Amino acid sequence: MMRKLKHSLEYFTNKSLNKKTSPAEEDVLDSFAKAEYEAAFWHEDKMGSSIIVRQTIYENILHKTEHKSSWKSYAIYAAAASIAVLLGIGFYNSTTTISEEQKLFTTSNSSQSIQLSDGSIIHLSAHSTLQYPENFTALERNVSLLKGNAFFEVAKDSVHPFIISSGKIKTKVIGTSFHIQLSKNRAIVMVRTGKVEVSTNKQSVQLTPNQEAVFSNDALSKKTMDAIFATNWYAEDVTVNQMKLSKVIELIEYKYGVTFQYIKGVNGEGPLTVFIAKDASLDSVLQQINYITNLKFSVYGETVKVE
Repeated sequence: MMRKLKHSLEYFTNKSLNKKTSPAEEDVLDSFAKAEYEAAFWHEDKMGSSIIVRQTIYENILHKTEHKSSWKSYAIYAAAASIAVLLGIGFYNSTTTISEEQKLFTTSNSSQSIQLSDGSIIHLSAHSTLQYPENFTALERNVSLLKGNAFFEVAKDSVHPFIISSGKIKTKVIGTSFHIQLSKNRAIVMVRTGKVEVSTNKQSVQLTPNQEAVFSNDALSKKTMDAIFATNWYAEDVTVNQMKLSKVIELIEYKYGVTFQYIKGVNGEGPLTVFIAKDASLDSVLQQINYITNLKFSVYGETVKVE
């Protein structure tokens, strides 16, 4: 059915370009294009800006058409119809992903791991949510980190790239391991192994081991990170040696999915050494720091107050 529809659309479009359609056929073609334009669904996060894509198709139509004056009256509708038809026949892989049966994996007060159908393993911190298909059937393996922090161990598959949507960024890999930290104000990707591409609608950066990308204030930047942050702290023990308290707190925020709030006057720069077992509770880690620094910690859900 879709093949027949596509063939008919191509036939009438070419006929219209050659000025061989009857007025009735022109009305049918124009009505179809307009209807597809009004009914088409566009997923901004997965497909990018519909305005930009539509304008690109529109400009290509005008560039390739000798009869610009006759076509221009409804070229914008035809551009939208082209998108709709491409979506319908699966030209955009994202539509196939949307049609895949989606599941949600949400953690509560502790970290948990999940293995996907391709063998990839995702370790999520507490208070995190991952959306993923029960089975990967598209050309791309698409998942979404909707909330929180996660460490990805992606199974290698050169034919089917693995793409993670997290807020306003996308992370594309073949087979590698890396962290993604997602909050209301920013998103961070930190690479442990392999090569990773992080992109927004406007920017793109390539990352290699011990590099990170930070998306904040609608800008994407790249820098070298502390090696300790490349560790898979969900599955491995971590020993922090003589590190600034502020950096230790940052690691704890990532591992346990919490945010620290400091009472005025608290100094977060003193160095300390802490052992964080892979299955250690947040309370046990805070007790270690309390013993060393005499700081007091009060946990309220996803918030830790420091005084």
